Amino acid sequence: MTNPPIRVLVAKVGLDGHDRGAKVIASSLRDAGMEVIYTGLRQTPEMVVNAALQEDVDAIGISILSGAHMTVFPKLIGLMKEKKMTDVLLTGGGIIPEEDMKTLQAMGVGKLFAPGATTTDIAAYIRQWVGENKRS
Repeated sequence: MTNPPIRVLVAKVGLDGHDRGAKVIASSLRDAGMEVIYTGLRQTPEMVVNAALQEDVDAIGISILSGAHMTVFPKLIGLMKEKKMTDVLLTGGGIIPEEDMKTLQAMGVGKLFAPGATTTDIAAYIRQWVGENKRS
């Protein structure tokens, strides 16, 4: 029996209005065989986590260009822990300094992707994480 498709929620949190990259990622993950839920612009962390619960996703991908990553990701991790979403990957990308990426990963955020990352690498990372953490 084959596993069902990986389900990924892609979101833009806060006032960041640039969603072209998020749409490209959503489209490329669909092309890679994943089911993608794109929540659109101006989501709150609470909206993202609630949507992820309702949609029973395997991963949440946050696109962030606003510089609010050190607020947004810790809030998302905290909400996910409250809701016992320990088997859901929180990943993302955007304009995030390397040092901040390391700090966020130490808090429990998955790999974060900088501009220039390939959509193939992003899909492969999600597929690998889900395979190791959810599909065993």
